[in-house]
Amino acid sequence: MRIRIDLAYDGTDFKGWAKQPGLRTVQGDLEAALQMALRTPQVSVTCAGRTDTGVHARGQVTHVDVYEETLQATAGRTQSPPMEALGKRLNGILASDLRVKSVTEAPEGFDARFSAVWRRYAYRVADRPETTDPLARNHVLPHRNELDLAAMNEAARVLIGQHDFASFCKKREGATTIRTLLDLHWYRDIEDRAVATVRADAFCHNMVRALVGCMIAVGEGRHEPSWAADVLSAAQRDPAVIVVPPQGLTLEEVGYPAPHLMAQQAELSRVKREAAAAEDTHG
Repeated sequence: MRIRIDLAYDGTDFKGWAKQPGLRTVQGDLEAALQMALRTPQVSVTCAGRTDTGVHARGQVTHVDVYEETLQATAGRTQSPPMEALGKRLNGILASDLRVKSVTEAPEGFDARFSAVWRRYAYRVADRPETTDPLARNHVLPHRNELDLAAMNEAARVLIGQHDFASFCKKREGATTIRTLLDLHWYRDIEDRAVATVRADAFCHNMVRALVGCMIAVGEGRHEPSWAADVLSAAQRDPAVIVVPPQGLTLEEVGYPAPHLMAQQAELSRVKREAAAAEDTHG
């Protein structure tokens, strides 16, 4: 059976999501905890979106396949349902910077990665002295100059839609940089910090942090809002676009279709990515 596990974590002390020998990662910690909780020698977890070193998550979604009898045996003598019991057991094993929010049986055809229709990130910047909080230093980027959010939002508008985001991505062999950016806007939160909401069908490596770096350059007045369109149309990395540090970035939420559409969406995502990659390679 397939289980959906929703996670939250502080990425400060993790070397990203993906398991790496000798390094502490979110996937490595979660799989080790699952092996212990399920008393099984091997577990493989799939996530909705791999986060880089230092990036946080409130709404990471994963899936894992287990035998039903293994799950039942894990519950032991507890009166809690097996899924709830597994969640409690995992949180008893995991360190406090990685928490299981829920464990549920996944709908038929569910794939944490390919069934997703969008991912939403937030990037937080303290650009005024009174909003700089030392207690939030691992989750908010301190910035010495106040940002012009109106100019940043003007620059952001041209980036929304389906584009080749090669200018904002760290290129990976055989991977496409074509993405559909559904939302990119800035606002001030209740603590008066500048916050970017970035939502897309998927993201390539460093894309969110490069987009934010481009917007910050505009917000500081170093470039006009039209510069974002120039960067995008170049379709290659511009050294003037700074990839901002990871600590301000949080994966907030992953969107999925209705349960009966999970398998269809997963298949569609695979086909679209394969087609886009082929076009990117041979076109």
